Amino acid sequence: MTENISLVEAFKQTKYQIAGNGKRDIQVLKEAFDQVDRQQESDIYGNGKIIEAFQEKMATYLGKESAVFFPSGTMAQQIALRIWCDEKGVKKVAYHPLSHLEIHEEDGLKELHYIETILLGEEAGLIELEDVQNLEEEIACLLLELPQREIGGKLPDYQTIVKISEYCKEKGIRLHLDGARLFEILPYYQKSAAEIGSLFDSVYISFYKGIGGLAGAILAGGKEFTQQSKVWKRRHGGDLISLYPYIISADYYFDKRISKMEQYYEDAIELAALFNSCPSIQTKPAVPVSNMFHVHIAWPKEQLEAVLEEIYYKTGIGLTSYLRQTNQSSVSFEVSVGDQYNSIPRDKLREVFQLLQVKLK
Repeated sequence: MTENISLVEAFKQTKYQIAGNGKRDIQVLKEAFDQVDRQQESDIYGNGKIIEAFQEKMATYLGKESAVFFPSGTMAQQIALRIWCDEKGVKKVAYHPLSHLEIHEEDGLKELHYIETILLGEEAGLIELEDVQNLEEEIACLLLELPQREIGGKLPDYQTIVKISEYCKEKGIRLHLDGARLFEILPYYQKSAAEIGSLFDSVYISFYKGIGGLAGAILAGGKEFTQQSKVWKRRHGGDLISLYPYIISADYYFDKRISKMEQYYEDAIELAALFNSCPSIQTKPAVPVSNMFHVHIAWPKEQLEAVLEEIYYKTGIGLTSYLRQTNQSSVSFEVSVGDQYNSIPRDKLREVFQLLQVKLK
């Protein structure tokens, strides 16, 4: 290690990392393709056995009539909201102030579809039933993100979702699920994906987060809804001549990891407790409700980077590759637990947190 090495480079040089399922390199695709018949035909412009079989499999898993594979969740969700707005003839939707559509998509929903967005609830909190009931404007659709990533992956009580769903049905408001991390919250709720999906008119899921696939998303709902989504998918340029590299990896890693979500959840609870045992560190939530949480450390960014680089060098364990400055004397980073956590020897794990406790005193 050199004096001028960056935190990200120090992280890359560690033997173990506490989060994720491993490096996103070519091996991710090679491993998935090793299981495939070389004579398997590809999909062509959204048609073919390989894409249709996977869509049917995901529709069944989500308890929906039909499903469509998209190259990205950004495309899928904008299209879902556009369909619901067109159906009602109202160009307004509501979602959390820190929704992915609001802060990470360059206003795509507004610029491409001319849809007005209403921000519901407080940034640091969750959307509650009262927030929906107190809406003063007519909306076509309400989007709920489960879990709410930008505030540490917090989740509402399950009965709150049920009540919001019932209220939306009563008022003729479509309810859409941003379920990018739906798989990861099933252990907390002790519900199936189909049980949760039944509360929503449309559902989006991602295949590169907890599942660890290459890329891609599914949008599921009724047959008329998904048929319209195929038209919009073509309009958005989402019907590549072939999507099979994404579909094969999504299918392979879904089968490989879907049964591990309970373990990831339990590991996240254990890991958060280790972080919370250190001075100046607090996780949000204090006890995770999925495999993800945020770590907040009351130290200046540059000073903490130096501490972490030293710890990485001594232990060979990487805690994070980045620090996001929240103020002059505090930083944060996100942790999503996957396969890598259990690959770390327990004695090495104890060592890194014992050292962290000493360094942060």
